[in-house]
Amino acid sequence: MISNFKDNFSKTFSLAFPVMLSQLGQVLVGVADSMMVGRLGAEPLAAASLANSIFYVVLMFGIGVSMSITPLVAMADGKNNPKRISRLFNHGFIINMASGIMLFLLIVMSSPLLHHLNQPGEVVVLAIPYLAIITLSLLPFMFFQTFKQFAEGLSQTKQAMYITLICNGANVFLNWVLIYGNLGFPAMGLNGAGWATLISRVLMGLFMAYYILKSKRYKPFNISFKLKRLSFPMISKMLRIGVPTGFQFIFEVGAFSSAAIMMGWIGVTALAAHQIAINLASISYMMASGLSTAAMIRVGNQLGRKDIRTLREAGFTTFVMVAIFMSMTALIFILFREFLPSLYIDDMDVIKMSATLLVIAGLFQLSDGIQVVGLGALRGMSDVRVPTIVTLVAYWVIGLPLGYVFGFVMDMKEVGIWYGLLIGLTVTGILLLYRFHSLSAKLLQKQNLPLSSV
Repeated sequence: MISNFKDNFSKTFSLAFPVMLSQLGQVLVGVADSMMVGRLGAEPLAAASLANSIFYVVLMFGIGVSMSITPLVAMADGKNNPKRISRLFNHGFIINMASGIMLFLLIVMSSPLLHHLNQPGEVVVLAIPYLAIITLSLLPFMFFQTFKQFAEGLSQTKQAMYITLICNGANVFLNWVLIYGNLGFPAMGLNGAGWATLISRVLMGLFMAYYILKSKRYKPFNISFKLKRLSFPMISKMLRIGVPTGFQFIFEVGAFSSAAIMMGWIGVTALAAHQIAINLASISYMMASGLSTAAMIRVGNQLGRKDIRTLREAGFTTFVMVAIFMSMTALIFILFREFLPSLYIDDMDVIKMSATLLVIAGLFQLSDGIQVVGLGALRGMSDVRVPTIVTLVAYWVIGLPLGYVFGFVMDMKEVGIWYGLLIGLTVTGILLLYRFHSLSAKLLQKQNLPLSSV
């Protein structure tokens, strides 16, 4: 058992670490954006929180749709079927670009609704133009995701990491230039952060495409953008994985975005504090999602090989890894709850409120890690319908309503809203862990292998 754990730990870590660094780079750009915008004051920071709470719901749905490529490519790779891998890329590209266009139009047409969300007027005025700019980044981002998810399905995770880190560095530099008006450029304030995000995502898409198309490693798959011989059954299969995955992200991210809107009902200080606390919590979440990606790749690959024993071992090894990692981040949030918010803003009211929310963030770290790895492992088994229902019920039937009751009926305000999120995450983590155990045990029994042997 110890030998198996070490072997699975090593393989999972080698896949997860580049993704974790890539995700960390993405999050740190968001952290840098918030820190730089926070220097402009509480209102621009609150406007960034409001706009991002809308944008990231749609963005995460797009990411979910694109993730259908990875488990299917991993399974085809396990079966050593390069022709199918090539067709999966072509169909994934069409699905992703069509999704990007539709999501772009959705945000553009719905952005005027921000005026009707009962938010501070000065915040909405700043948020709308910023939202319009970052919405443009959806198309290059979905282009990037197509190549990234394809490479990850082939267990190649380092290339996207390097490209993401380089372009994120460019994003931070462009923030410095465009937000504050350095190097002779006009000071654009919050909108400067939006333009920096757009430019960096265009670069990400171009660099990733250039690498995949030019690298000898991917020549056997004959990657192209030909639209001939479309297979609607293949498109349907990819959508049956991608669309529920997108809704999984929507239900979770949408819950936190709805919490941001409720924070706006309390006031600018609460909304700014929520932005800081959720920004810090997103660091650990996105790094845990690297482990989720590794679980999806390994589980999908072993399913293609019909090696259920290793599939189960790989899944549970990843659960242990994420539990250790998230316990460490919980400790950091609680011990440094007053120092971390001071990196964003010098408003003492916002700092004190953020420190309180970070204690709750520390409490839900373990649940958050378990649930994101559970979603990844189940996605590797092409099991998305039940997990989607679980996320819907946990966040929107249990978590958010409880947050509203605690926050406004019981007058616990911002703390009560976050307690509701804590309960929703805990319910999700428990149910998804049990789901993986149950499904993998059934597959094991079909091969007449004893459960106790794994």
